[in-house]
Amino acid sequence: MFKERMLAEGPLKEGEDANDMWLKMETSIRKVASEVFGVSRGGKREAKDTWWWNDEVQRAIKEKECFKRLRQDKTAANIKRYKIAKRAAKRAVSVAKGQAYDDLYQQLGTEEGEKDIYRVARIRERKTRDINQIKCIKDGTDRLLVKDEEIKARWREYFNKLFNGENEGPTL
Repeated sequence: MFKERMLAEGPLKEGEDANDMWLKMETSIRKVASEVFGVSRGGKREAKDTWWWNDEVQRAIKEKECFKRLRQDKTAANIKRYKIAKRAAKRAVSVAKGQAYDDLYQQLGTEEGEKDIYRVARIRERKTRDINQIKCIKDGTDRLLVKDEEIKARWREYFNKLFNGENEGPTL
């Protein structure tokens, strides 16, 4: 559909300035692409870990908004106010985070909390999992393998061939 729409836009005229031709081509490609494929808002940003925030942290972060005033007017008084608010917010965050983790670990130490340990472990493992990793290899005929069973069978075949002396490469 994209190709058809681009061909319908018509060819560029020869003899024009290269910059003008490039600009026309760019605008037509962008226009057709947005009509055919649509426009996304971008990827989701990962949510900040704020489960431990309390009212004191909220208040300290709110007071740190003097940064907006600092961007408009960089006077010494505004710089001083921002540094003080920033220091207070850092202190409030560290105290609240420490207290929240202490409470969590005390809760996990109880009999009811033993079940939660496994839940926390699953969540941590899921967060550290690399979802961008693509698991695929090619077989002997350059066919792409993506299923786990096929990949394991290919590795088994490769190492079997390697260790049983069927390797065609030079030996060291």
